[in-house]
Amino acid sequence: MRYKNSNIKKFQNIKTIALFAAFFLYCLFPLNGSCQTGKSTVNALVEMGFENVGWTEDDNERIYVLQNSAYRLQGVGISKAVDVIQKMGLPDGKPCRIIVLDNNVPQISLYYHPIEDDTLSQAERRDWNVSYELDDAWSKARKIKLKNSSLFKVDVLIYPQLALKNLILTQIYQVLFDLSPAVEISLWKGMKLTAQLKIPVYNDGYGRMEDRVHPGHLTISQRLRLPYNVFGKITVGYFNADRYGIDAEFQHPFADERFSVQGRIGYTAIGYWDGFKFHYDPDMTLTWTVGGSFYWPRYNTQFNLKVEQYLKEDKGVKFEMIRHFRYCSIGFYAMKAKEAKANGGFRFQVALPPYKYKRYKKWPRINTSAHMGLVYNSGNERYYYKEYKAEASDNIMEKNSFNPYFIKSELLNF
Repeated sequence: MRYKNSNIKKFQNIKTIALFAAFFLYCLFPLNGSCQTGKSTVNALVEMGFENVGWTEDDNERIYVLQNSAYRLQGVGISKAVDVIQKMGLPDGKPCRIIVLDNNVPQISLYYHPIEDDTLSQAERRDWNVSYELDDAWSKARKIKLKNSSLFKVDVLIYPQLALKNLILTQIYQVLFDLSPAVEISLWKGMKLTAQLKIPVYNDGYGRMEDRVHPGHLTISQRLRLPYNVFGKITVGYFNADRYGIDAEFQHPFADERFSVQGRIGYTAIGYWDGFKFHYDPDMTLTWTVGGSFYWPRYNTQFNLKVEQYLKEDKGVKFEMIRHFRYCSIGFYAMKAKEAKANGGFRFQVALPPYKYKRYKKWPRINTSAHMGLVYNSGNERYYYKEYKAEASDNIMEKNSFNPYFIKSELLNF
Protein backbone atom coordinates (compact mmCIF):
# COMPACT_ATOMS: atom_id res chain seq x y z
CA MET A 1 0.00 0.00 0.00
CA ARG A 2 2.87 2.40 0.80
CA TYR A 3 4.51 1.52 -2.52
CA LYS A 4 1.30 2.39 -4.37
CA ASN A 5 0.94 5.74 -2.55
CA SER A 6 4.56 6.57 -3.33
CA ASN A 7 3.96 6.01 -7.05
CA ILE A 8 0.88 8.19 -6.94
CA LYS A 9 2.86 11.00 -5.28
CA LYS A 10 5.60 10.77 -7.87
CA PHE A 11 3.03 10.86 -10.65
CA GLN A 12 1.39 13.95 -9.13
CA ASN A 13 4.75 15.70 -8.84
CA ILE A 14 5.60 14.94 -12.45
CA LYS A 15 2.16 16.17 -13.52
CA THR A 16 2.66 19.43 -11.59
CA ILE A 17 6.07 20.00 -13.16
CA ALA A 18 4.65 19.31 -16.60
CA LEU A 19 1.84 21.80 -16.06
CA PHE A 20 4.30 24.50 -14.97
CA ALA A 21 6.50 23.77 -18.00
CA ALA A 22 3.50 23.96 -20.33
CA PHE A 23 2.39 27.27 -18.78
CA PHE A 24 5.94 28.69 -19.16
CA LEU A 25 6.14 27.65 -22.81
CA TYR A 26 2.64 29.05 -23.43
CA CYS A 27 3.81 32.44 -22.13
CA LEU A 28 7.11 32.25 -23.95
CA PHE A 29 5.90 31.41 -27.45
CA PRO A 30 3.80 34.60 -28.02
CA LEU A 31 6.63 36.71 -26.62
CA ASN A 32 9.14 35.03 -28.92
CA GLY A 33 6.82 35.47 -31.90
CA SER A 34 6.30 39.13 -31.08
CA CYS A 35 10.06 39.64 -30.72
CA GLN A 36 10.72 37.99 -34.08
CA THR A 37 8.03 40.13 -35.74
CA GLY A 38 9.55 43.38 -34.42
CA LYS A 39 13.10 42.36 -35.35
CA SER A 40 12.16 41.23 -38.85
CA THR A 41 10.28 44.49 -39.47
CA VAL A 42 13.28 46.54 -38.36
CA ASN A 43 15.58 44.46 -40.57
CA ALA A 44 13.27 44.96 -43.56
CA LEU A 45 13.27 48.75 -43.04
CA VAL A 46 17.06 48.81 -42.72
CA GLU A 47 17.36 46.77 -45.91
CA MET A 48 15.24 49.41 -47.69
CA GLY A 49 17.71 52.11 -46.61
CA PHE A 50 15.98 53.64 -43.57
CA GLU A 51 18.32 54.82 -40.81
CA ASN A 52 18.06 55.06 -37.01
CA VAL A 53 15.56 52.19 -36.93
CA GLY A 54 14.42 50.40 -33.78
CA TRP A 55 11.43 49.10 -31.89
CA THR A 56 10.12 48.40 -28.39
CA GLU A 57 6.92 47.12 -26.86
CA ASP A 58 5.07 47.04 -23.56
CA ASP A 59 1.56 46.07 -22.48
CA ASN A 60 0.06 49.25 -23.94
CA GLU A 61 1.56 49.62 -27.42
CA ARG A 62 4.34 48.76 -29.85
CA ILE A 63 6.64 51.60 -30.93
CA TYR A 64 8.81 51.84 -34.02
CA VAL A 65 11.44 54.55 -34.54
CA LEU A 66 12.84 55.38 -37.97
CA GLN A 67 14.42 58.06 -40.11
CA ASN A 68 13.62 58.28 -43.81
CA SER A 69 16.94 58.23 -45.63
CA ALA A 70 15.76 56.03 -48.48
CA TYR A 71 13.36 58.34 -50.34
CA ARG A 72 13.82 61.94 -51.43
CA LEU A 73 10.33 62.96 -50.27
CA GLN A 74 9.33 62.48 -46.63
CA GLY A 75 5.69 61.76 -47.49
CA VAL A 76 6.68 58.99 -49.89
CA GLY A 77 9.25 57.47 -47.53
CA ILE A 78 6.93 57.46 -44.53
CA SER A 79 4.16 55.90 -46.64
CA LYS A 80 6.52 53.10 -47.70
CA ALA A 81 7.48 52.47 -44.08
CA VAL A 82 3.80 52.31 -43.06
CA ASP A 83 3.21 49.69 -45.77
CA VAL A 84 5.99 47.48 -44.41
CA ILE A 85 4.84 47.81 -40.80
CA GLN A 86 1.21 47.08 -41.74
CA LYS A 87 2.28 44.00 -43.67
CA MET A 88 4.64 42.44 -41.15
CA GLY A 89 5.01 44.50 -37.97
CA LEU A 90 1.64 45.35 -36.42
CA PRO A 91 1.00 43.90 -32.94
CA ASP A 92 -2.05 41.74 -32.39
CA GLY A 93 -4.82 43.54 -30.51
CA LYS A 94 -2.90 46.60 -29.30
CA PRO A 95 -1.99 50.05 -30.71
CA CYS A 96 1.12 50.76 -32.75
CA ARG A 97 3.07 54.01 -33.01
CA ILE A 98 5.74 55.15 -35.47
CA ILE A 99 8.05 57.99 -34.39
CA VAL A 100 9.74 59.70 -37.33
CA LEU A 101 13.14 61.28 -36.76
CA ASP A 102 15.08 63.95 -38.60
CA ASN A 103 18.80 63.81 -37.86
CA ASN A 104 17.97 61.78 -34.72
CA VAL A 105 15.48 64.42 -33.47
CA PRO A 106 11.81 63.29 -33.21
CA GLN A 107 9.46 65.24 -35.48
CA ILE A 108 6.04 63.53 -35.70
CA SER A 109 4.33 60.31 -34.70
CA LEU A 110 1.86 58.10 -36.55
CA TYR A 111 -0.58 56.23 -34.30
CA TYR A 112 -2.74 53.23 -35.19
CA HIS A 113 -5.38 51.93 -32.77
CA PRO A 114 -7.17 48.74 -33.86
CA ILE A 115 -10.91 48.71 -33.38
CA GLU A 116 -12.85 45.75 -32.03
CA ASP A 117 -12.84 42.75 -34.38
CA ASP A 118 -10.09 44.41 -36.42
CA THR A 119 -7.47 42.16 -37.99
CA LEU A 120 -3.98 42.89 -39.21
CA SER A 121 -5.00 42.52 -42.84
CA GLN A 122 -7.63 45.25 -42.46
CA ALA A 123 -5.22 47.99 -41.40
CA GLU A 124 -4.96 50.72 -44.04
CA ARG A 125 -3.03 53.95 -44.40
CA ARG A 126 -6.06 56.10 -43.65
CA ASP A 127 -6.31 54.48 -40.18
CA TRP A 128 -3.13 56.20 -38.95
CA ASN A 129 -3.40 59.46 -37.02
CA VAL A 130 -0.48 61.83 -37.71
CA SER A 131 0.51 64.44 -35.13
CA TYR A 132 3.37 66.37 -33.56
CA GLU A 133 2.32 64.81 -30.23
CA LEU A 134 4.46 61.94 -28.94
CA ASP A 135 2.68 61.47 -25.58
CA ASP A 136 4.99 59.44 -23.32
CA ALA A 137 6.21 57.21 -26.17
CA TRP A 138 9.47 59.08 -26.67
CA SER A 139 10.56 58.46 -23.07
CA LYS A 140 10.42 54.74 -23.91
CA ALA A 141 11.72 55.01 -27.46
CA ARG A 142 14.79 57.09 -26.64
CA LYS A 143 16.25 54.07 -24.81
CA ILE A 144 16.08 51.88 -27.92
CA LYS A 145 19.36 50.77 -29.47
CA LEU A 146 18.91 51.89 -33.07
CA LYS A 147 20.19 50.08 -36.14
CA ASN A 148 21.86 51.69 -39.15
CA SER A 149 22.83 54.93 -37.42
CA SER A 150 23.00 58.11 -39.50
CA LEU A 151 25.86 59.55 -37.45
CA PHE A 152 29.21 60.13 -39.23
CA LYS A 153 27.73 59.27 -42.64
CA VAL A 154 28.63 61.67 -45.43
CA ASP A 155 26.35 63.02 -48.15
CA VAL A 156 27.70 64.98 -51.11
CA LEU A 157 24.79 66.96 -52.56
CA ILE A 158 24.98 68.94 -55.81
CA TYR A 159 22.92 72.15 -55.50
CA PRO A 160 21.99 73.66 -58.91
CA GLN A 161 21.60 77.40 -58.27
CA LEU A 162 19.97 79.76 -60.77
CA ALA A 163 19.69 83.55 -60.38
CA LEU A 164 18.01 86.01 -62.77
CA LYS A 165 17.69 89.78 -62.75
CA ASN A 166 16.09 92.25 -65.14
CA LEU A 167 17.77 95.65 -64.70
CA ILE A 168 18.90 96.54 -68.24
CA LEU A 169 16.41 97.76 -70.82
CA THR A 170 18.33 96.26 -73.73
CA GLN A 171 18.59 92.81 -72.16
CA ILE A 172 15.72 90.64 -70.96
CA TYR A 173 17.58 88.88 -68.14
CA GLN A 174 21.04 88.71 -66.66
CA VAL A 175 21.76 85.14 -65.61
CA LEU A 176 23.96 83.33 -63.10
CA PHE A 177 24.03 79.55 -62.95
CA ASP A 178 26.20 77.63 -60.47
CA LEU A 179 26.69 73.99 -59.59
CA SER A 180 27.39 74.00 -55.86
CA PRO A 181 28.41 70.68 -54.30
CA ALA A 182 28.06 70.52 -50.53
CA VAL A 183 29.37 67.98 -48.04
CA GLU A 184 26.84 67.33 -45.27
CA ILE A 185 27.57 65.20 -42.22
CA SER A 186 26.09 64.68 -38.74
CA LEU A 187 28.59 64.30 -35.89
CA TRP A 188 26.08 64.11 -33.03
CA LYS A 189 22.34 64.09 -32.41
CA GLY A 190 20.60 66.98 -34.18
CA MET A 191 23.81 68.45 -35.58
CA LYS A 192 24.64 68.99 -39.26
CA LEU A 193 27.87 70.29 -40.74
CA THR A 194 27.63 71.80 -44.24
CA ALA A 195 30.61 72.80 -46.39
CA GLN A 196 29.67 74.07 -49.85
CA LEU A 197 31.69 75.09 -52.90
CA LYS A 198 30.22 77.32 -55.63
CA ILE A 199 31.37 76.45 -59.15
CA PRO A 200 30.22 78.99 -61.78
CA VAL A 201 28.85 77.51 -65.01
CA TYR A 202 27.40 80.65 -66.63
CA ASN A 203 27.71 84.26 -65.48
CA ASP A 204 26.20 87.14 -67.43
CA GLY A 205 26.11 90.35 -65.42
CA TYR A 206 26.79 89.21 -61.84
CA GLY A 207 30.35 90.56 -61.49
CA ARG A 208 33.86 89.15 -61.70
CA MET A 209 33.83 87.52 -58.26
CA GLU A 210 31.03 85.20 -59.36
CA ASP A 211 33.34 84.04 -62.18
CA ARG A 212 35.65 82.39 -59.65
CA VAL A 213 35.23 79.19 -57.68
CA HIS A 214 34.57 80.14 -54.05
CA PRO A 215 32.94 78.76 -50.88
CA GLY A 216 29.19 78.88 -50.38
CA HIS A 217 27.46 77.94 -47.12
CA LEU A 218 29.91 76.94 -44.37
CA THR A 219 27.73 76.19 -41.35
CA ILE A 220 27.15 74.10 -38.27
CA SER A 221 23.49 73.77 -37.30
CA GLN A 222 21.86 72.20 -34.24
CA ARG A 223 18.25 71.02 -34.39
CA LEU A 224 16.23 70.89 -31.16
CA ARG A 225 12.92 69.62 -29.88
CA LEU A 226 12.09 71.36 -26.62
CA PRO A 227 9.21 70.69 -24.18
CA TYR A 228 5.69 71.70 -25.23
CA ASN A 229 6.39 70.87 -28.88
CA VAL A 230 8.80 73.70 -29.55
CA PHE A 231 11.01 72.97 -32.56
CA GLY A 232 14.19 74.95 -33.07
CA LYS A 233 17.35 75.27 -35.12
CA ILE A 234 20.49 77.29 -34.35
CA THR A 235 22.98 77.87 -37.16
CA VAL A 236 26.46 79.39 -36.98
CA GLY A 237 28.79 80.15 -39.88
CA TYR A 238 28.83 81.71 -43.33
CA PHE A 239 25.42 82.09 -44.99
CA ASN A 240 24.36 83.31 -48.42
CA ALA A 241 23.73 86.97 -49.38
CA ASP A 242 27.28 87.78 -48.19
CA ARG A 243 26.46 87.30 -44.50
CA TYR A 244 28.18 85.51 -41.63
CA GLY A 245 27.09 85.16 -38.01
CA ILE A 246 24.50 83.28 -35.98
CA ASP A 247 20.84 82.55 -36.70
CA ALA A 248 18.16 80.95 -34.50
CA GLU A 249 14.60 80.01 -35.45
CA PHE A 250 11.78 78.39 -33.48
CA GLN A 251 8.28 77.10 -34.20
CA HIS A 252 5.45 76.07 -31.89
CA PRO A 253 2.28 74.36 -33.21
CA PHE A 254 -0.84 74.80 -31.08
CA ALA A 255 -3.21 72.04 -29.94
CA ASP A 256 -5.09 72.64 -33.17
CA GLU A 257 -2.07 71.86 -35.32
CA ARG A 258 -3.32 73.91 -38.25
CA PHE A 259 -2.15 76.97 -36.30
CA SER A 260 1.42 77.74 -35.26
CA VAL A 261 3.69 80.62 -34.30
CA GLN A 262 7.24 81.23 -35.49
CA GLY A 263 10.12 83.37 -34.41
CA ARG A 264 13.57 83.98 -35.82
CA ILE A 265 16.52 86.16 -34.83
CA GLY A 266 19.84 86.70 -36.55
CA TYR A 267 23.02 88.55 -35.66
CA THR A 268 25.13 88.88 -38.79
CA ALA A 269 27.67 91.02 -40.61
CA ILE A 270 28.86 91.47 -44.18
CA GLY A 271 31.37 88.95 -45.50
CA TYR A 272 32.27 87.93 -49.03
CA TRP A 273 34.73 85.70 -50.88
CA ASP A 274 37.15 86.78 -53.59
CA GLY A 275 38.14 83.30 -54.68
CA PHE A 276 39.26 81.75 -51.41
CA LYS A 277 40.18 85.06 -49.78
CA PHE A 278 37.59 86.18 -47.25
CA HIS A 279 36.76 89.85 -46.68
CA TYR A 280 34.54 90.87 -43.79
CA ASP A 281 33.11 93.78 -41.85
CA PRO A 282 32.97 93.37 -38.04
CA ASP A 283 29.86 95.56 -37.64
CA MET A 284 26.94 93.27 -36.80
CA THR A 285 23.28 93.75 -37.72
CA LEU A 286 20.24 92.41 -35.87
CA THR A 287 17.40 90.88 -37.89
CA TRP A 288 14.25 89.27 -36.53
CA THR A 289 10.91 87.77 -37.51
CA VAL A 290 7.74 87.13 -35.48
CA GLY A 291 4.66 85.65 -37.07
CA GLY A 292 1.84 83.16 -37.23
CA SER A 293 0.75 80.50 -39.68
CA PHE A 294 -2.46 78.73 -40.70
CA TYR A 295 -2.49 75.49 -42.73
CA TRP A 296 -5.52 74.62 -44.86
CA PRO A 297 -5.42 70.80 -45.05
CA ARG A 298 -7.97 70.41 -47.82
CA TYR A 299 -5.71 72.13 -50.34
CA ASN A 300 -2.35 71.76 -48.53
CA THR A 301 -2.09 75.54 -48.53
CA GLN A 302 -0.19 77.54 -45.94
CA PHE A 303 -0.83 81.19 -45.00
CA ASN A 304 1.85 83.15 -43.11
CA LEU A 305 1.70 86.66 -41.67
CA LYS A 306 4.96 88.07 -40.27
CA VAL A 307 6.45 91.25 -38.87
CA GLU A 308 10.15 91.49 -39.72
CA GLN A 309 13.31 93.57 -39.51
CA TYR A 310 15.59 93.14 -42.52
CA LEU A 311 19.32 93.57 -43.14
CA LYS A 312 19.08 97.32 -43.76
CA GLU A 313 17.17 97.62 -40.46
CA ASP A 314 13.99 98.39 -42.37
CA LYS A 315 10.91 96.95 -40.70
CA GLY A 316 7.98 95.55 -42.60
CA VAL A 317 5.02 93.18 -42.80
CA LYS A 318 5.02 90.13 -45.06
CA PHE A 319 2.14 87.92 -46.18
CA GLU A 320 2.76 84.53 -47.81
CA MET A 321 0.48 81.96 -49.41
CA ILE A 322 2.15 78.65 -50.31
CA ARG A 323 0.52 75.65 -52.00
CA HIS A 324 2.32 72.36 -51.37
CA PHE A 325 2.27 69.44 -53.80
CA ARG A 326 4.16 66.17 -53.68
CA TYR A 327 6.92 67.24 -56.06
CA CYS A 328 6.86 71.01 -55.68
CA SER A 329 5.75 74.00 -53.62
CA ILE A 330 4.55 77.26 -55.18
CA GLY A 331 4.13 80.44 -53.15
CA PHE A 332 3.16 84.10 -53.53
CA TYR A 333 4.25 86.87 -51.20
CA ALA A 334 3.58 90.56 -50.58
CA MET A 335 5.47 92.87 -48.25
CA LYS A 336 5.39 96.50 -47.12
CA ALA A 337 7.96 98.46 -45.14
CA LYS A 338 7.58 102.00 -43.87
CA GLU A 339 10.76 103.10 -45.64
CA ALA A 340 9.94 101.49 -49.02
CA LYS A 341 7.14 100.96 -51.48
CA ALA A 342 5.16 97.73 -51.43
CA ASN A 343 6.78 94.74 -53.07
CA GLY A 344 5.87 91.16 -53.88
CA GLY A 345 6.47 88.20 -56.14
CA PHE A 346 6.40 84.44 -56.22
CA ARG A 347 8.67 81.53 -55.42
CA PHE A 348 8.72 77.87 -56.27
CA GLN A 349 10.63 74.82 -55.17
CA VAL A 350 10.90 71.57 -57.14
CA ALA A 351 12.02 68.15 -55.89
CA LEU A 352 14.88 66.83 -58.00
CA PRO A 353 15.21 63.20 -59.11
CA PRO A 354 16.19 60.51 -58.34
CA TYR A 355 13.43 60.07 -55.77
CA LYS A 356 14.86 56.87 -54.25
CA TYR A 357 18.45 56.34 -53.24
CA LYS A 358 20.43 53.99 -51.08
CA ARG A 359 23.77 54.28 -49.36
CA TYR A 360 26.42 51.68 -50.18
CA LYS A 361 27.75 50.55 -46.81
CA LYS A 362 29.38 53.63 -45.20
CA TRP A 363 30.68 55.22 -48.39
CA PRO A 364 29.79 58.88 -49.08
CA ARG A 365 26.53 59.13 -50.99
CA ILE A 366 26.62 61.47 -54.01
CA ASN A 367 23.36 62.91 -55.27
CA THR A 368 21.59 66.05 -56.36
CA SER A 369 20.17 68.27 -53.63
CA ALA A 370 16.62 67.52 -52.51
CA HIS A 371 15.12 70.66 -54.06
CA MET A 372 15.82 73.45 -56.53
CA GLY A 373 14.03 76.78 -56.31
CA LEU A 374 13.70 80.32 -57.58
CA VAL A 375 12.35 83.57 -56.14
CA TYR A 376 10.90 86.30 -58.37
CA ASN A 377 10.90 89.89 -57.10
CA SER A 378 8.26 91.76 -59.11
CA GLY A 379 9.11 95.19 -57.71
CA ASN A 380 12.78 94.92 -58.72
CA GLU A 381 13.63 96.07 -55.18
CA ARG A 382 17.43 95.92 -54.66
CA TYR A 383 17.95 97.81 -51.41
CA TYR A 384 15.13 97.13 -48.95
CA TYR A 385 13.64 93.80 -47.78
CA LYS A 386 17.05 92.09 -47.87
CA GLU A 387 17.20 88.64 -46.23
CA TYR A 388 19.57 85.66 -46.11
CA LYS A 389 19.28 81.88 -45.99
CA ALA A 390 21.14 80.39 -43.04
CA GLU A 391 21.53 76.81 -44.27
CA ALA A 392 21.99 75.46 -47.80
CA SER A 393 18.97 73.13 -47.44
CA ASP A 394 16.53 75.83 -46.21
CA ASN A 395 13.50 76.31 -48.46
CA ILE A 396 9.68 76.43 -48.34
CA MET A 397 9.33 72.78 -49.36
CA GLU A 398 11.77 71.47 -46.77
CA LYS A 399 10.12 73.44 -43.96
CA ASN A 400 6.79 71.74 -44.71
CA SER A 401 8.15 68.20 -45.11
CA PHE A 402 7.07 67.03 -41.61
CA ASN A 403 3.74 68.86 -41.46
CA PRO A 404 1.29 66.25 -40.07
CA TYR A 405 -1.52 67.31 -42.42
CA PHE A 406 0.75 67.08 -45.43
CA ILE A 407 2.00 63.62 -44.39
CA LYS A 408 -1.60 62.49 -43.84
CA SER A 409 -2.54 63.65 -47.34
CA GLU A 410 0.38 61.68 -48.75
CA LEU A 411 -0.79 58.55 -46.92
CA LEU A 412 -4.25 58.95 -48.43
CA ASN A 413 -3.21 59.87 -51.98
CA PHE A 414 -0.05 57.87 -52.51
